[in-house]
Amino acid sequence: MDWIINNWYVIVGAIVSILAIVIVIKNYLDLPNSTKLSKLREWLLYAVLKAEKELGGGTGQIKLRYVYDMFISKFKFLSIFINFDIFSKLVDEALVRMAELLKDNSSISDLIIK
Repeated sequence: MDWIINNWYVIVGAIVSILAIVIVIKNYLDLPNSTKLSKLREWLLYAVLKAEKELGGGTGQIKLRYVYDMFISKFKFLSIFINFDIFSKLVDEALVRMAELLKDNSSISDLIIK
């Protein structure tokens, strides 16, 4: 009993931390699938732009593998449900969006080229 009295703040902190994690996970799971997919597509655009900047042009398969490795490290749980073929199609969509962005926005194009 003395241990509980002396360490009540640790117990309360642990409970609050666990509740916060549960709430974040619940809020994400409650999002509609279209919203989840939209968030994934936005992240993929970022990842494709980063891969383009780091690896340059003409390295398609290497960039795909680089983005896939980023995806697995960022979304471990989600990577269980999305196989490589589906992921590859999503990356192709992100590449189309990246090409449009680079064509329309010279600032982004300058960042990628440098």
